[in-house]
Amino acid sequence: MITAEFFIREDEIIGFKVYGHADYADIGEDVVCAGVSSAVMLTANTITENFSIAADITAIENEISLTLHDGGKDKNAKLLLEALRTHLGIIAQEYEGAISILNLEV
Repeated sequence: MITAEFFIREDEIIGFKVYGHADYADIGEDVVCAGVSSAVMLTANTITENFSIAADITAIENEISLTLHDGGKDKNAKLLLEALRTHLGIIAQEYEGAISILNLEV
């Protein structure tokens, strides 16, 4: 199962950590893993590369995390993180048991 943890501070998403495998299909053929990976990378790259918003990013095998330096005050970053959570929620509904989404107060 893929786990997506969203870090919440004062009702604002300030980051996320996504890890694990969906185990929906064989490696290389798993559409759930591919969809989640693509959405996460698009979000992280848009935040840091396109909008030049400062963030701590860690990417290791099967895990990526991002935490905003400004605590979620940038409107663009906030919208992107909310959109990621919504998108992953829709995938979780379509592929039941493949993704767990947690909102963690930090």
